[in-house]
Amino acid sequence: MSGPGIDYQAIFHALPGAAALLTPDLVYADANEAFLSMAGRTRDQVIGRYLFDVFPDNPHDPDATGMRNLHASLLRVVATGERDTMALQRYDVEDPDRPGVWQERYWSPVNVPILAPDGTVALLLHRVEEVTRLMTAGGGRPDGGRSQLLQAELYTRARELQEVNERLRKAHAREREVALHLQQAMLPLPHSLHHHHAAVRYRPAVGALNVCGDWYDLVDMPETGRTAVAVGDVVGHGLRAAGVMGQLRSALSAASLVANGPAQALEVLGLYARTVEGAESTTAVSVYIDWNNHTLTYSSAGHPPPALCHPDGTVTFLDQATDPPLGARPEHTPRPQADTPFTPGSVLVLYTDGLIERRNEDIDTGLTRLAHSLTRHHTTHPDALANALLTDLIPPTGLTDDTALIAIQL
Repeated sequence: MSGPGIDYQAIFHALPGAAALLTPDLVYADANEAFLSMAGRTRDQVIGRYLFDVFPDNPHDPDATGMRNLHASLLRVVATGERDTMALQRYDVEDPDRPGVWQERYWSPVNVPILAPDGTVALLLHRVEEVTRLMTAGGGRPDGGRSQLLQAELYTRARELQEVNERLRKAHAREREVALHLQQAMLPLPHSLHHHHAAVRYRPAVGALNVCGDWYDLVDMPETGRTAVAVGDVVGHGLRAAGVMGQLRSALSAASLVANGPAQALEVLGLYARTVEGAESTTAVSVYIDWNNHTLTYSSAGHPPPALCHPDGTVTFLDQATDPPLGARPEHTPRPQADTPFTPGSVLVLYTDGLIERRNEDIDTGLTRLAHSLTRHHTTHPDALANALLTDLIPPTGLTDDTALIAIQL
């Protein structure tokens, strides 16, 4: 029994709609009576077997696409953890009583993920409605010819929709790959800062459009004994966001070299952002590290606060100089700036919101999760710390937004 006296397994088997449960490897874990009856198969012929061994494509139909389309849909559900409603499919089924004889069948499938407690996809619910009678109705009736024409048109349009969706997915995948390569080429490599170690990480969103808008930057200024560190997040995705990101990162790098502090650098960046299409509402935070005076000077343009982990493991968020995102104000206004001392041996972490934000969750929950992870791992080398933060904070189903991260040993 599951829950308060409710036998959900019995309910599953009694459902009037056809449904089956598949493992992420596409092996049948269970199937209800409606599914077995509709498919003309016994439980022994289905359970424990690979889906496409039980239901292969019709070998006599050179245009058969049902298996390919269903396979792609199920893999998308496993990869994204999101349901996928398929277009109308023709997927013929071999007559169980007459081997080699195939029945013309039409289906309307929906594939739904069932998540484990850790957020991973544990099972796939494959629900199908058979619409064969609808598609083949009309034979022998006066209006049968017209009905069959309408049904053929419906199926043709469903096939066209399926093909368009596949082309869009492939185009998105190509754009995503190009944008990621472009972004990686524009982001700086990590290097030592006054004998202090730094680690940088960039992780793209999994199976999502919103990638390639995050950046990080490190500008060393040995003549002043300072280093400017920044992260930012462009609104948008794909090649356009990657292009805007590259322009803003370069502009902030240049401004950081000549500005008297992070607030002035962000003011210059904000003025520049007004001339760049797609740069509106970009968030960014800049921190100047003064190695001689052991002081952090920072300013934020609508960005999540950097985290300073002290040698004793306590964490302070640098949130005393926060202003709206770039271009949010119609007129130029000086940005705030704040200072805080640091003790050698501390760790400074800058990041973008993909690391801490989750749907239906308050941002303070994500900040608390970050602080706890920092406390646990703050004594490790920045490379190990960066990896540990990603392991602790990225959900099992993957990121829904790309994430940039800098960890610096002070």
